[in-house]
Amino acid sequence: MNPTDFFKCLGDDTRLKILLMILREQELCVCELMIALEDSQPKISRHLALLKKSNILVTSKQRQWVYYRLSPHLPEWCLQTLALCATDNSAFIHINCQKLLSMGDRPERLKTCCN
Repeated sequence: MNPTDFFKCLGDDTRLKILLMILREQELCVCELMIALEDSQPKISRHLALLKKSNILVTSKQRQWVYYRLSPHLPEWCLQTLALCATDNSAFIHINCQKLLSMGDRPERLKTCCN
């Protein structure tokens, strides 16, 4: 992972919030991110595609739904950077996490948005 490319990906509020939320939740689907970030599916998908193309995120598919998680091949320094950012800036995604939590726990919220 090239540091310049990694930090360019972090340089956008939406992409940074996506990464911090995925770090916290382990994996999220587009519909969960749409609710949490109050943004459109095309915009969220565009950001996710860039993060996947940059090898920061990987996907798994369950039926028609695609779930995103941090790449297991992400260098340790990238993971440490994200973890430190999440720890020291929890207010940055607090409202987004609250919106995600208001959907219920994972099985319940997946029924709400992914069925």
